[in-house]
Amino acid sequence: MKTEREDSILQALLLIHIPVACLFAAVSAQSDSSSSVVVAGYNVSAPAGSRVLLQCVSGRMVWTRDRVRDRQRVVHWDMYRARPDYAMERVLDMYSAGDQRIYNSYNQGRVSLSPRAFKDGNFSLIIKDVTMNDRGLYSCNLHHLYCHLYETIRVQLNVTKSRRKEQRFWDGQKAVYVVLLGSTVVLPCVNRRNVWTDWSNEEEDQQVVHWDRQSPGVRHDRADRLVDLYASGEQRSYGPLFLQRKMNISNQAFSEGDFSLSISDLQPTDQGMYSCHLHHHYCGLHERREFQVTVEAPVIQTTLPAKALPSEDKDTTKAESPRVINVILPDQRHHFLLPLGYVLTSFLLLAFIILIIILITRRRKSKEYYPQASMRSSRSQSSSEEFEMDVTEVNECTQEERRFDYKNNLLKEKVHMSTQPKVIDLDKEMEKFSK
Repeated sequence: MKTEREDSILQALLLIHIPVACLFAAVSAQSDSSSSVVVAGYNVSAPAGSRVLLQCVSGRMVWTRDRVRDRQRVVHWDMYRARPDYAMERVLDMYSAGDQRIYNSYNQGRVSLSPRAFKDGNFSLIIKDVTMNDRGLYSCNLHHLYCHLYETIRVQLNVTKSRRKEQRFWDGQKAVYVVLLGSTVVLPCVNRRNVWTDWSNEEEDQQVVHWDRQSPGVRHDRADRLVDLYASGEQRSYGPLFLQRKMNISNQAFSEGDFSLSISDLQPTDQGMYSCHLHHHYCGLHERREFQVTVEAPVIQTTLPAKALPSEDKDTTKAESPRVINVILPDQRHHFLLPLGYVLTSFLLLAFIILIIILITRRRKSKEYYPQASMRSSRSQSSSEEFEMDVTEVNECTQEERRFDYKNNLLKEKVHMSTQPKVIDLDKEMEKFSK
């Protein structure tokens, strides 16, 4: 008895816990919707006098999709079988403006959803006469194509033949249901957020974009409002007239999803923090993009008149055509060979210069050693020549001495002969002596 009471208490707490958790999530989402979340921040710099465009684009704010009154909401239940084929099977699906569609004929009449699912937010799956073939992991998938919302809730279903083993618990990731064979089970999937249940004919009043500007040193809550733009087409501009004329948003913003702000004739007084706020109350979208605008010094462009050459007859009133310089870049496959060739040629030239220097130095060293030997040889040659000259001179001196002695002898003989009557021819005698 105690175990049955404990099981019934746990089941009641689990059934209460799931709707309360979903309701708390919805309430917290609605309470947080009033404050926007910064999703991007940019630093923009532009020279004074130029035109700057602050881009703020979001596809979730496109209004043209609301022409489909269904809003393209859909819920579908899938089952993943762990055994034997580990396959995913679509159980059923239902559109907000359509009937339920069951994919397996075996489930006809035993598997269904509440017809008021998209009105009360209860998308729980009802399975009658549970069998062993119904065991598996079930997933409840909610899709809102207009708001780009995708939510999934998983429930594990196990089947038992013993009533004592029936239980329901949370394993930390999903709800686990252990039910009796042949009984009826309701797999919970509850989401009562307005995006799934509410229908407003005044949707354009809930979709708005506005731009704010914070001057340097001003807090966010005291920013100046620049422009408001509603999905209905209404646009409100604030501030002086000249400020309204220089800051514009496209009239097709909600049809294209482009809410960019253009600022013409930028001045130093325009710098500050600009914020683009996107609010879609129906989809729960509240985003903010911030732009820190800095104005730089204006760009001064100096234009000089074109001067024609004296030999050319040009019309100075015509603008000079731009000169085009064709640069031929080498192929990437052979581009590395050029610097390699330059390096090799420089090394060869350096080696050649070093070789010439070595040869010159060796030649100079050889000249320093060989002149002494040449001087010695020249000295020896000169000494031999002098020796030969001395020998010849000695020979000549001996011959002259002989001749002198011979003449003296002749003179003596003449003197002697003078005493004797004999005539001697000296010239003939000299010729004989010389012979």
